[in-house]
Amino acid sequence: MLRGMNCPGIGLDLVTVTRFADALERGGEAFRQRLFTAKEQAHATTRAKPAQHYAARFAAKEAVMKALGRGFGQGVAFPEVEILSDGKSAPQVVLHGKTKELAEAAGIVAWSLSLSHSDDTAGAVVMARFA
Repeated sequence: MLRGMNCPGIGLDLVTVTRFADALERGGEAFRQRLFTAKEQAHATTRAKPAQHYAARFAAKEAVMKALGRGFGQGVAFPEVEILSDGKSAPQVVLHGKTKELAEAAGIVAWSLSLSHSDDTAGAVVMARFA
């Protein structure tokens, strides 16, 4: 779908942290399992304000889907888009399963990602880079 574009695929998403925190509370473990990998959950739960980190990763997953030109249910699953961070370098997009196959078929060879959050808002911008 994106092959042949002269510009990179770009995605942007914003999430209201308090609203996402409410969803985390209501949905509990099942909600987190549907959206986040074990590594993402481990990262968020070690933070002073886990909801900010969950919200930023959710925004990043949505931004990846936008950059792919696909949404949830269009061949992309939230756990197949993993956002990893070691705290020392820029966060990374790691794709798995069908989502990885879709990105490879589109000619995407790498991702650039920027995350940001405040008490109120979390956001992410991603850029898909093509061969």
